[in-house]
Amino acid sequence: MDLIPVEFEAFDKRIASVGGDRYVERLYRGTRWAEGPVYFPAGRFLVWSDIPNDRLLRWDEQTGAVAPFRQPSGYVNGNTLDREGRLISCEHGARRVTRTEHDGSVTTLSDSWQGRRLNSPNDVIVRSDGSIWFTDPPYGILGHYEGHQAEQEIDGCHVYRIDPVTGETAMVAGDFTRPNGLAFSLDESKLFIADTQERHLRVFDVRDDGTLAGGRVFAEHEGDGGFDGLRLDSDGRVWAAVGSSVHCYDPDGTLLGRLNLPESVSNLVFGGPKRNRVFITATTSLYSVLLSIRGARPVWAS
Repeated sequence: MDLIPVEFEAFDKRIASVGGDRYVERLYRGTRWAEGPVYFPAGRFLVWSDIPNDRLLRWDEQTGAVAPFRQPSGYVNGNTLDREGRLISCEHGARRVTRTEHDGSVTTLSDSWQGRRLNSPNDVIVRSDGSIWFTDPPYGILGHYEGHQAEQEIDGCHVYRIDPVTGETAMVAGDFTRPNGLAFSLDESKLFIADTQERHLRVFDVRDDGTLAGGRVFAEHEGDGGFDGLRLDSDGRVWAAVGSSVHCYDPDGTLLGRLNLPESVSNLVFGGPKRNRVFITATTSLYSVLLSIRGARPVWAS
């Protein structure tokens, strides 16, 4: 484990409420493109993706040991947990969203829309009603690095919702260039969605029937890199992987500050016994930093 001094830039005095370690821990180094961190509270471990190496890795919080969780993984990208603590994953390889059952078997939840294969599901979240929401850019089919090169069957890159009762996949947003990370507001009345290529983060109203309205730009970024993975803390602040930093936004859209890392950041998740440890995937490495604030209450605890 390496300790790296925290390089946190503050842009607004409201960020003063976010205290914590004066260093970032590098917990593991050796991935080609780390992504999709998900924390399992019952087992005190974290699973994340190493997409080009076609594997999922597991880090044990109590011992610090890292071991393969699944290989091959189907070139998994984003991961999350459902209300029953089951792993929900986005597979670039098979171009599908899957659920890992408690016995280890894998169930396909969605692999097509209107009779056409999905592009390469990227990131995924679960709402408290059991619905599953995911983004579908084409990164996994553009070449053989993060999946298998293939023709795009769907005209565009959309955001989808899997109905918790019928299992049907419905397109909920179709005006994105490269939809990526997504996260619900604390009361689940709003949905934040990153558009990596457009370098902005948008926010939608979530209707009672599971459809979306609005879609205004919540935040923009003019520097290197676009928006990727997203998470919220228990005060409603939005934490976003952007370039080689993790940005922290107030609920009003103000950029409060950013944590700079030595390589490009892809995603993050809150975990640990108090949900105040942020785990960050960044190119070759898995990092963490302990904060004074907590992550938003996860869906499995709703």
